[in-house]
Amino acid sequence: MPTKVQNESLIKLINIEKSYRQPNGQVITIMEQINLELRTGEIVALLGPSGSGKSTLMRIITGLVTPTQGQVLYRQEPMRGLNPGAAIVFQNSALYPWLTVLENVELGLKAIGEGPRSRKRKALRMIDIIGLDGFENAYPKELSGGMRQRVGFARALAVEPELLCMDEPFSALDVLTAENLRFELLDLWLEKKIPTQSILIVTHNIEEAVILADRIIVLGSNPGRVRADFPMTLPHYRDRKQAAFQAIVDRVYKILTNPDLDEPEEETPEPMSTGQTGSEPQTPKYQLLPHVRIGSIAGLLELLENRQEDLYRLGQELQLELDDILPIVEGAKLMQLVALNEGDIAVTALGQAFIAGDIDQRKLIIRQQLLNHIRLVQQIFAFLNAKQNSRIPESLVLDILERYFTPQEANRQLDTAIDWGRYGELFGYDEPAKEIFLETPVLDDPLALTTTEV
Repeated sequence: MPTKVQNESLIKLINIEKSYRQPNGQVITIMEQINLELRTGEIVALLGPSGSGKSTLMRIITGLVTPTQGQVLYRQEPMRGLNPGAAIVFQNSALYPWLTVLENVELGLKAIGEGPRSRKRKALRMIDIIGLDGFENAYPKELSGGMRQRVGFARALAVEPELLCMDEPFSALDVLTAENLRFELLDLWLEKKIPTQSILIVTHNIEEAVILADRIIVLGSNPGRVRADFPMTLPHYRDRKQAAFQAIVDRVYKILTNPDLDEPEEETPEPMSTGQTGSEPQTPKYQLLPHVRIGSIAGLLELLENRQEDLYRLGQELQLELDDILPIVEGAKLMQLVALNEGDIAVTALGQAFIAGDIDQRKLIIRQQLLNHIRLVQQIFAFLNAKQNSRIPESLVLDILERYFTPQEANRQLDTAIDWGRYGELFGYDEPAKEIFLETPVLDDPLALTTTEV
């Protein structure tokens, strides 16, 4: 088994950008100016909100996705095609149900041309290391979720990859099984029982990142970019109850909930020519709405009434992962119902008024905040007031949104805006006709909005 060498450059990303051209010709940038390096002897955790491009970045590193611009170096050489030293463990174990455990584990070895005797020997050895000895001839339907995921690990590790990539590998498991597998993987890594030289894990679980990682990278969204890249100073194994552990979790929450606070990596790779010229003109940013219902925001405010709470402890109390709690917090913050400070969250005076109000008063507060702070709702409201019949087709709004987002995300943004506008009784939605309408035409627009785009 290869000996782990510390701090050799394994993968280097230089000015990576990924964008897609829409059917209407608009270019949507998924990520931009990604500069980072993966080194041997370390576990790197990649964190970020939904839509920040975590999985896309992992696929660029493995060669499954080609960047639009920039360069990927594998051991200091330009990488072309699939990364020969990487293997992936996905969220779903993706096993073939008609193959046994042994046959599933052998698949990767077979794909790289390993002979029958050699691949059986290597597969059996990894099955033993991963804790599945005795289940070689079992079929996936006979295994628990945790055991199926072990098979996925064994299959990836059997080919002896230098880089093991894991895309939210524990998120589909129950809490106890996930916790057990995390520490078993960590044991194997620390005891040098697995051949991989480096591990990259994409996760939405901040605690998981702090437990496993030697280095944490935090991505921002719209478009994806590196917002923080810092080493972990706590030795393994780490205790959740330690103040230092909780301080790191708070630090990550603070970065994720404060878009103006970046902690860039200390060293940025030098720009390198990629042979590409004539960059596409990029579409400016547009306010990104979190996909959350007003009822969830109201529930958060009720929970926080008359107290300031640490976001980390709040997440534990609600048993919510990052991708679940962050949109609720972002929605409440957009409407100025909560304030964030150093990883703590508290209800504002306006939020307290919302809590104290009856349903009509709550709707009035949301209506005012939507018209004051939510650009998409402002535009829809202005369009409706400009139309004589106070109705517009949803396609009119989608045409605007698709200049800034993918068609799928444009639909999600519109759905959120309609949901919020309905709650605030600003407008309604006619599903059969696919039209948005004013229930009672508004003659005087309090904000003097126009349909002119900013």
